[in-house]
Order: sequence, then C-alpha cells, then structure tokens
Amino acid sequence: MPTGMPEVGNNVEDIIHVAAVRIRVVGSGNLRMTLFSLDSVNSQILAPLAMSATNAREPRVLANFISQRAMLTIKTTAINETFAINRVITFAKPMWTEYPG
Repeated sequence: MPTGMPEVGNNVEDIIHVAAVRIRVVGSGNLRMTLFSLDSVNSQILAPLAMSATNAREPRVLANFISQRAMLTIKTTAINETFAINRVITFAKPMWTEYPG
C-alpha cells in the first residue's frame, strides 16, 4: 500500500451496511435468504429467489442491513426443493467505526 494512503474498511469491528447479495445458483423451488446480526439480535428476510435448472444470469437481491457483522442463511422450505450454489457476493460498505457512547 502506498505511503500516506489510509486503509478503509479493513477493520472487522466497523459498522457495515449490506446493500445486496448476488448469488450464482441453480435448482428448483424458491431460495430463502436471511441476514442476521451478532447473536441473531436483528434480522432481515430478503426477497425469495425463484430458481431454475439453467440460468444465464446471477440475480441480485436487495438488502438494507446495518450491523457490525452479518451472517447470511440460505435455505429452501418445501419438500423436493434443491439448489447448488457456486458463488455468493455480498455488497457491503463501512458506515461508522463504532456505535456512539
């Protein structure tokens, strides 16, 4: 890293904003995704994603989640629904370095 350039967003304790999740998935049924904060105190259920056996695109699901850390759960809820995930990209940016006092 060049001298004089500050590191931005490398602190694991920063408060982050998760804006979206892009996922490469094939399968059948609806994919259900939920974001959770530390100890699952806060959560956000994302819009369900209809899957297909073939897919030429990686869909993006919007989110609006602010926390120090985020955990993404991915599941199906109906019988005989299957999925295969090749890639998950989380769009997040640092908001603040800490919560106020």
